[in-house]
Amino acid sequence: MTKSSMKIISIVLMASGIGLASWGYNLSGGFGSQVTQAFTGSPTDKVMMFYIGGAVSFATGLFLYIKK
Repeated sequence: MTKSSMKIISIVLMASGIGLASWGYNLSGGFGSQVTQAFTGSPTDKVMMFYIGGAVSFATGLFLYIKK
């Protein structure tokens, strides 16, 4: 792969990571998620998967972007 295509892929990964994390944040404000969090004290599994997926995607994109 060329260096410019790796940069494009890394930017897409970082953008999708931010998107997934913000989607998870929006889901955490929903009624069902708030009720579950009130009883269990932790966010739902779906919200956590969005947070984790966003973090992994962003970290991978950042690594590819700064890799020489």
